[in-house]
Amino acid sequence: MKVAQMQTIQNSARGLGLMLSLNWDRILYLVTILLALTAGAALPFLLH
Repeated sequence: MKVAQMQTIQNSARGLGLMLSLNWDRILYLVTILLALTAGAALPFLLH
């Protein structure tokens, strides 16, 4: 039973790594938009 769990974890980690390697530009795009929105929302408070 532990061997099957370990294989599941390894397959999940491998799948997650593949997904991140294929979609890193989309993640970067989302992070950039979130940072820009946060900076835009914080700017009036910083300038006040």
